[in-house]
Amino acid sequence: MPLTHFLGLIALVILSAGLTIILALWSGVPLAAVAFAALSASLILAWSRVGR
Repeated sequence: MPLTHFLGLIALVILSAGLTIILALWSGVPLAAVAFAALSASLILAWSRVGR
């Protein structure tokens, strides 16, 4: 993967994470709920990979 594609991908991930946090706070979702959802998703993905 060329360096420019890699850096662009990192920039898109950072921008989308920031946009997600901004939209969650703007709509009134508590930051703890967003953090809990992210933690739950990461645990589900980790457990699904352990079983394989």
